[in-house]
Amino acid sequence: MIRDGYLARWLGRDFEAAPGADGEIRLYAPGPTDGFEELRPGRFRRIVPASEVEELRYVRTTCNWRGERFVIVGEHETWLRVEYVGGRAPVAEKLGLDRIDQGIWQTWAPGSEIEDVREEII
Repeated sequence: MIRDGYLARWLGRDFEAAPGADGEIRLYAPGPTDGFEELRPGRFRRIVPASEVEELRYVRTTCNWRGERFVIVGEHETWLRVEYVGGRAPVAEKLGLDRIDQGIWQTWAPGSEIEDVREEII
């Protein structure tokens, strides 16, 4: 599973999460869960005070592609959207990456070429 976002531990379970500026945390579940409202099929939400959350952390999935370190930011069928984290523009250009913004380089890479996939907690 490719993850890139917040996770919150609430009542001993981990949920996808989105912290709000209002001191609340939005928790998301893929199926019906007590006290969660259905936003659309396969997506349920509950808003809780940040003080009720046991732990909030950011998780991202990283990998190696063509000898360089990347973060996986998306997926479609057998392709992965990867973002270069090496910070060297000449390397990004040599790899043929798309410049998204200043210092941000991404591309679609075949999943078969991706190596050393792992989750990092930030």
